[in-house]
Amino acid sequence: MQETLNYINENKQRFVDELFELLRIPSISADPAYKDDVLKCADVCAEHLKNAGADNVEICETKGYPIVFGEKIIDTNLPTVLVYGHYDVQPADPLELWRKPPFEPYIEKTELHPDGAIFARGAADDKGQFFMHLKAFEAMMRTNTLPCNVKFILEGEEEVGSVSLGDFVNENKEKLSCDCILISDTHIYSNEQPTVTTGLRGLSYVEVEVEGPNRDLHSGLYGGAVPNPIHVLSRMIANLIDEDGHITIDGFYDNVEIVSDADRAEMNKLKDNPEEFKKSIGLSNIEGEKGYTTLERASIRPTLDCNGIWGGYTGEGAKTVIPSKAFAKISMRLVPYQTPEEITEKFTKYFEKIAPDTVKVKVTPHHGGMPYVLQSDTKEFLAAKKAMETAFGKEVLPYRSGGSIPITAMFEKVLGAKSVLMGFGLDSDAIHSPNEHYGLFNFYKGIESIPLFFENYSK
Repeated sequence: MQETLNYINENKQRFVDELFELLRIPSISADPAYKDDVLKCADVCAEHLKNAGADNVEICETKGYPIVFGEKIIDTNLPTVLVYGHYDVQPADPLELWRKPPFEPYIEKTELHPDGAIFARGAADDKGQFFMHLKAFEAMMRTNTLPCNVKFILEGEEEVGSVSLGDFVNENKEKLSCDCILISDTHIYSNEQPTVTTGLRGLSYVEVEVEGPNRDLHSGLYGGAVPNPIHVLSRMIANLIDEDGHITIDGFYDNVEIVSDADRAEMNKLKDNPEEFKKSIGLSNIEGEKGYTTLERASIRPTLDCNGIWGGYTGEGAKTVIPSKAFAKISMRLVPYQTPEEITEKFTKYFEKIAPDTVKVKVTPHHGGMPYVLQSDTKEFLAAKKAMETAFGKEVLPYRSGGSIPITAMFEKVLGAKSVLMGFGLDSDAIHSPNEHYGLFNFYKGIESIPLFFENYSK
């Protein structure tokens, strides 16, 4: 391993320079205007795989954006690790909140990143993180220390729901056959307390519509005499959560996993600091489901949030109307043993039930995903834990995250392999937000840890 670490140390600056080239490509999958950039990014990823030493590198067509595949099979009797990442990024809006253009990467020191952080859209989610794997693989290839087989799958639609990935995996089971899947699209608790993610919440995402009058009405002529869909929708959303932070949907908690007191005690070793938490997001106080810590609320408990609400006139100046319709987008994070189908159905029935008879309502399901848990006594988790403990020189704890990566459950169902969620970002990295960044310390620690994982897992 020392030879591999030496190679990494000797090439640190080149690794960052190459990452900058990748970050300059605005591979925004949600916006068709960036189609050529997304395709260009796939080409660049394929070139990096080839240059690192991968064989059979392909840009595989799908109904949407292509999937980049590559592999290195050194011995069919050895285990195979499938590395997953995504090369598409979120839109950069609102652009005016970025300190510098989002696709012109730069390094700046911060309080949490005294060694500097890379600022750019995609720096942490997920270009900086999957690029660690390419550079760790390169280091093992150059030093002839790759201890097992490796395959890579890089997709370009993660930020729009991985719409083509399921079909691709089902159609290419043999090509993707593996013993475990390694994903770096999550974060650690802190640089002082590294963690391996052992759980992700699932997701049910819906859009709702409330319709009142058959057209927009003059608020002077009709105000006070007819239902205002925005008012109705606001009251309905407010009634979805009670004063104790409890979701009021009928049967919502029927299948919720009951986490043992011992497991709750273990997860709270992460030293939840309410004051630091409030400070980090600019709040004077916090709220949530009664009877649970902040860590528990954001990981082992299901949630419901309104992600956007609109209707009527929102342009410049004034237009005095009562809108015909009002809309909202609502996401529900799920825990084992809830399913998106079950929760979407319960939400729809409840939303229709609480609607007053003065309006019509419509619920449109969008994407969803299953929760995922990797037990902390598995060989996959233990290999990651030991690798990170060696790299960080600190005890590594299991960590249940509140985010969702729906593909993990799909991978296990189709390929029969566990996913190891060995991310290296921080939750303060502003992914999906202006001024996204990724610490140089974290980037390098990832490149150091990945070969150690391969070594541990092979043993």
